Amino acid sequence: MHIVISDDYQDCIRQLACFNKLKDHTVEIFNDTVSGLEPLAQRYKDADAIVLIRERTVITRELLDRLPKLKIISQTGKMASHVDLEACKEKGIVVMDGKGSGGATAELNMLLILAALRKLVEEVERLKSGQWQGYLGDQLAGKVLGVYGFGRIGKQVCHLGKAFGAKPLVWGRQSSLQNAKSDGFSVALSKEIFFSTSDIVCLQLRLNPQTQGIVTAADLALMKPTSIIVNASRAELIAPGALEQALKQGRPAYAAVDAYESEPILGANHPLLQLPNCLCTPHIGFVERDNYEAYFGIAFDNINAYLAHTPQNVVN
Repeated sequence: MHIVISDDYQDCIRQLACFNKLKDHTVEIFNDTVSGLEPLAQRYKDADAIVLIRERTVITRELLDRLPKLKIISQTGKMASHVDLEACKEKGIVVMDGKGSGGATAELNMLLILAALRKLVEEVERLKSGQWQGYLGDQLAGKVLGVYGFGRIGKQVCHLGKAFGAKPLVWGRQSSLQNAKSDGFSVALSKEIFFSTSDIVCLQLRLNPQTQGIVTAADLALMKPTSIIVNASRAELIAPGALEQALKQGRPAYAAVDAYESEPILGANHPLLQLPNCLCTPHIGFVERDNYEAYFGIAFDNINAYLAHTPQNVVN
């Protein structure tokens, strides 16, 4: 089977132990992202199977019309809205997904919070430029850690924050609030109280039509002038342009961001990268060795199971 994998930015897939599961196949790997119908059609034209790395590539009906050989799409992690599942079903293309623990992303959230509080990157850069201490940082213990969303990752962030001595405060839909209460965490009485009370706001929502733009400029304006917002989920959770404007106005005081509207970001071409009060990382929340072994291991198993006439994890 001819398998095509795109968007392997670090050229790391061949180094994974699970890559051996594809030893009986022809595997073509690309280390960049392309967009547009024609470039994507050229990239996947010989593919019997495509392995998707999360949501880095969008698979539309128009693209599928150009890929008559395609039989399988195997998704790393859970399926989202970037694949036209109905079109795949109509064309007889089997789509399979996997799972992830979320632990790596929860850990990155804590890393971003601590780095923001202690101005870690700024201090490192000062030292490298020949200077000494320049900032008075803050500790996490005693801070109100606002977690917006109490799914798998949000729950882990609450527990990790509590271990550092923070005071988790949860907001989200009613089921999230009920689950948080059941786990012994405090919940906010309203969205306004959540944003105005939290010292740190951590976004842990899935992106869908209901959550797109759910954090507004008005919400950000409620935050303390000493507060921090962390977004390692999806950029589109925040209304377009609202975070840049809010940071310029000083509420919140600081942001740490790991997700962007259009990725990858190359040439430092994003307004948040120009702001001194924003720490930006290149969407590395789930990009970690153990996570990759699990994600790709399942994706490769899906292909072999399909060929053995025992398909698994089928979503369409």
